[in-house]
Amino acid sequence: MKCAVFAGQGAQTVGMGRDFAVADRDVAFLFEKASKTLGFDIAEICFAGPIEELTKSNVCQPAIFLVSYAAYMMLQKKSGVEFGCAAGLSLGEWGALTVAGVVDVEDTLKVLEARGRFMQEACEAVPSGMIAIVGASAAQLDELCAKTGCTVANVNSSAQVVLSGSKDEIAAAALEAKALGIKRAIPLATAGAFHSKFMASAREKLAPVLQEIEFKPPRIPVLSNVTGKVHPSDGAAIRELMLRQVTEPTNWAADVLAAKELGADTFVEFGPGKVLSGLVKKIDASLAVFNVADEASLEATAEGLKG
Repeated sequence: MKCAVFAGQGAQTVGMGRDFAVADRDVAFLFEKASKTLGFDIAEICFAGPIEELTKSNVCQPAIFLVSYAAYMMLQKKSGVEFGCAAGLSLGEWGALTVAGVVDVEDTLKVLEARGRFMQEACEAVPSGMIAIVGASAAQLDELCAKTGCTVANVNSSAQVVLSGSKDEIAAAALEAKALGIKRAIPLATAGAFHSKFMASAREKLAPVLQEIEFKPPRIPVLSNVTGKVHPSDGAAIRELMLRQVTEPTNWAADVLAAKELGADTFVEFGPGKVLSGLVKKIDASLAVFNVADEASLEATAEGLKG
């Protein structure tokens, strides 16, 4: 069984999606329609930048979703491949919900523009950040959090966890990690402390936006970042989990293992970059991974999936 997975924030790159829009009229129309929905020319920013504009959260989040969805469309057209489940990291979970029929494309774009804007406002209100911790034991991780006040934001694999905290807490974590003998501690160039208490104002602002969106039962199982399990079929329950996702940790490792339990042995990443593909392999090297980011990777994936 194949699992469709969708990239998260940070994967953006100038030029993303251009191949698909040039090659396919439906994708070009998708970008045109998205620009009207959002009120700005998202195609121009994706294709030509500048990177400073593309990196703004309220632009970046709908942009990555749009390119990821275009990649999914292109593979469907080329091979008609069927997916038994879907998952995504952070904003990528919205892509998974969209291809599963829970929310429509237009609503997802509106949500992600607002989500990105509210998260950026939260980042600007209180200086905060994130740090990747590599090779720490559970005991070391607990001690690091206890001593610094940082909290777990992302469980990417058994070997890689990302912490959120204030700027001072992140600086302290970098020093304390070394003292604890942790292999690597890498401060990340993020706007702030995502998936933590620092995003409480964003969650509060997003709640009424989500209340206006219809959430339908998924056509295929979608994995939840918050629970590491399959989303329920109840739309209201899915809405609540997606709201919780703003301030609670994302457990990508659990999502991948849950997809494997469902029967998934092949993961196809849609969108720019190969971050999730790399993490899937770290979680379980026996799993097959492909990615669709442009015309070249589309061809390679379509061919690889034939086997």
